[in-house]
Amino acid sequence: MSIPPEPVSAAAASAEARGSLRLTRNITATWWYVSIAVVVFQLMVVGFLVSTLIEVGFDALTTAAVGVGGLLWWAATLVPLFDYRHRTADAPLVNWRRHLVPLVTAAAFGLGAGLATGAWVIGVLPLIQMVMLLNWPPGVRLRVVLAATALLVALAVIDMRVTLIEDPAEIWAQYFFLAVFLPMITVSSLWSWDVLAALDRARTSEARLAATQERLRLANDVHDLQGHHLQVVALQLELAERLMPRDAAAGMEQLRAARASVDDARQGTRDLATRFRSVPLRDELANAVDLLRAAGTEAEATVATDASLAPASALGPVIRETTTNVLRHGGGRWARLSLTRANGSWRYEISNDAAPDVPEPTGATGGGSGLKGLAGRAAEAGGALEVHREGETFTVVVTVPADEGFAGEEVAG
Repeated sequence: MSIPPEPVSAAAASAEARGSLRLTRNITATWWYVSIAVVVFQLMVVGFLVSTLIEVGFDALTTAAVGVGGLLWWAATLVPLFDYRHRTADAPLVNWRRHLVPLVTAAAFGLGAGLATGAWVIGVLPLIQMVMLLNWPPGVRLRVVLAATALLVALAVIDMRVTLIEDPAEIWAQYFFLAVFLPMITVSSLWSWDVLAALDRARTSEARLAATQERLRLANDVHDLQGHHLQVVALQLELAERLMPRDAAAGMEQLRAARASVDDARQGTRDLATRFRSVPLRDELANAVDLLRAAGTEAEATVATDASLAPASALGPVIRETTTNVLRHGGGRWARLSLTRANGSWRYEISNDAAPDVPEPTGATGGGSGLKGLAGRAAEAGGALEVHREGETFTVVVTVPADEGFAGEEVAG
């Protein structure tokens, strides 16, 4: 939907935990894509090294030793790689308690493989790859990987023209190509993860800021309303206290005025709460769609053009409650919402993929919540609630009477 929604604090607050969990799951999947890409490419480098040693004619013992050492190096890099997921900007470059053994393993493998093969690239690549996985500050990692790549290119040229000149150059060329680009590919993969993590933090901060601004606005409104009335009541009571000894009738009049001021304050508070909760149904649905999408659910809404004529007091809480149900108990893949008018009634429908371990969404616990609460709200407005479960699809339909008038066409959002 294209209409910019206003914050819906009740739905957002009740679904915050579920939405955070959904986002965490999506980011977890992305992290696995990134980390698997790194470890698979690194494993390819080890495999090509062993294959190259076999083609060049190294003895079986040396080839096996380099292969086993390469697998140990590959396994050792998993520690700093998976630590990278939860890194913070203020964390140290090296967590010595966790990274000392992987660094020593990489250095030992590089030294041993370099001496066994006589290749400089093989000697320095393991330690360089391990260094790429450390917690470098923003901007520094790029300079480090450029320097490391330049060093590997220079060493590859030396190996091809000096160190390994007796071996066919084409045999080593493929391995050197992979070895030179391993740090660059690793850093580019980690950079994509950093971008995604930064976007997620920004989205979370934006949601929290919107909620905070809404709370501040409500707090200011309550403060202004109650402050005014309480000041008036205080003055009226003070005046009544002064008048009572001399003119009881006038004092009682001030007491009655104070009581009226209290009633005005109570009514003003109720009106404020109603105004805070009363959001146009088109915006309610836009809020619901945005909230579901923020939680990682593919959501769409279809709204009648004259949705402003629908009873917001009856359907607004229903939209918020069913949206919360989808966030808490849905499968999290898709949701479809619609508000249409037909046969003299407004029809609100929400369908979603049901979670396999939850028979049906029951809503929050407590009075007036869940499906029974929704049925009660519909009944109060003279309508009805229908619940359907077909396979993995769960559907809730609420119909309420509509005033006779023009029935607008529907627009997809």
